[in-house]
Amino acid sequence: MTEQDIAVLLRRYKDGGLSEEEAVQAMRSASFEDMGFAEVDHSREQRQGFPEVIYAEGKTQEQVLAILQSLAAHGKGNLMATRASREKYDFVKAAMPDVKYDEAARIIYVDRDMSVERDPEHRVLILTAGTSDIPVAEEARLTAYLWGNTVDTCYDCGVAGIHRLFAHMPAIRTANVIIVIAGMEGALASVVGGLTDRPVIAVPTSIGYGASFHGLAALLSMLNSCSSGVSVVNIDNGFGAGVLASKINHMR
Repeated sequence: MTEQDIAVLLRRYKDGGLSEEEAVQAMRSASFEDMGFAEVDHSREQRQGFPEVIYAEGKTQEQVLAILQSLAAHGKGNLMATRASREKYDFVKAAMPDVKYDEAARIIYVDRDMSVERDPEHRVLILTAGTSDIPVAEEARLTAYLWGNTVDTCYDCGVAGIHRLFAHMPAIRTANVIIVIAGMEGALASVVGGLTDRPVIAVPTSIGYGASFHGLAALLSMLNSCSSGVSVVNIDNGFGAGVLASKINHMR
């Protein structure tokens, strides 16, 4: 429920068009919807600027569809379901023709908010150490884009061939926020953090051989970065990095 919707509701109550009980029920239902398997947060868009995002993994296709339909009916913002399979997308698409699917990012989404303005002067830059890190990067890229940001990407520029990274220095210098995504030993985040005064968000990935422990080695390396001001999100959490980058990028 937007502020305009609340104002309309209050005017209807003031003018006698709604009883006190009806007004209370309308406010309660506008806050969240109890669907039995989920309590959908309809006030999140008002609080945080973006509707509730669905984590599709572990949910049935029927549950994902029902939540998306509820969110679509109660707000006007863009919609997202992360970690979604092609099968879930096909099921949702049959009932919601406007939805799209990004195969690399594994995101079902609806890009419908025409009020979003993406400032080309305040850019989010995403760097990956390797090609294998791209799925996490694409989750971050699409997330940041849907949250209203101009996003640039430079993929496969890790420290094993550091001259590749230096070729992207113009983009690094002009970015407002930088997301660095790396598996293996995760060294790229420290290198980039030492090359720029911009906020750096490090994302460890689960890419690597046995002793990488499914991303734990990269996570610990990034947490112990000797470059000042590098923040770290969870392993493979491109979505979290995209949201954090968006919030920083919209601060003026």
